[in-house]
Amino acid sequence: MKNSAQLYKALSQRILVLDGAMGTMLQRYKFEEEDYRGERFKDWEHPVKGNNDLLSLTQPHAIEEVHRKYLDAGADILETNTFSGTTIAMADYHMEELVYELNYESAKIARKVCDEFTAKNPDKPRFVAGSIGPTNRTASLSPDVNDPGYRAITFDELRIAYKQQSEALLDGGSDILLVETIFDTLNAKAALFAIDEIQEERGIEIPIMVSGTITDASGRTLSGQTAEAFLISVSHLNLLSVGFNCALGANQLTPYLETLAHNSDFYVSAYPNAGLPNAFGKYDETPEFMAEQIKEYAEKGLINIIGGCCGTTPEHIKAIADLVDKYEPRKINKYNNVSI
Repeated sequence: MKNSAQLYKALSQRILVLDGAMGTMLQRYKFEEEDYRGERFKDWEHPVKGNNDLLSLTQPHAIEEVHRKYLDAGADILETNTFSGTTIAMADYHMEELVYELNYESAKIARKVCDEFTAKNPDKPRFVAGSIGPTNRTASLSPDVNDPGYRAITFDELRIAYKQQSEALLDGGSDILLVETIFDTLNAKAALFAIDEIQEERGIEIPIMVSGTITDASGRTLSGQTAEAFLISVSHLNLLSVGFNCALGANQLTPYLETLAHNSDFYVSAYPNAGLPNAFGKYDETPEFMAEQIKEYAEKGLINIIGGCCGTTPEHIKAIADLVDKYEPRKINKYNNVSI
């Protein structure tokens, strides 16, 4: 991967900033069904409103504009607009055939904007992280309470879907593959298996970020793993980073990041929500308040990569970027061992 050396160099020097929520920003455009369809899909037989990944084809200017705002705010790493970019998730819109194109074009948009910003300031290179979401199926749990042995998806079906997505993201110019919002580690293992296949077939080393989701105050993922168990489950690969995102606000995430930071020799990432959603599903934490919460991560030396998930905007990312600029990144202890 051509930018890997730059990426590792940057990580050794400072805390890198990931962007904020693409979905939150796209809501501001108030796109309707016809906007999602564009000219190309005006006669599509099924509703497509809500398919944000499709906007990379029908409203690419909006995706590019959001990316620019996050880079202007100080982000080092842009996530591609591909959170649901698998055949499994796109089946909801009957758009499985578009998966390669969606991921490829999304990566190209992010690559273009990153390259422009890097050219203006070569001392602050910008990187593209290909976003690989969890899909809307779970390999570990049954969706039918009356049939606990039933599974809606198999490991191999996930592997095939993730491989197609990953190849397109790489072909479009991604520097990193980000397996994110992991609620079922078996799904993540399928993605990691697929990425490892690509590494072997292409003879390359791909920087891989893995980010899980602690679903509630129990401190576990949806499939029942503690932070430590999650770390152990994904540590068989040589990852760039491991971390947590979504579900919780910055304050609630602290103890789980401590577990990762104290037991891993990977870089540690975090991109929490702007607090917990209110009764209307909105996120209330201001940029200043969220940055104050994240200050604890920096002071304790827990993080190498920091950003925002649901409810975060360029204003949140700017406040976070301004804050972490004053702190050293977490030092990796190569003698750390994951303890069971």
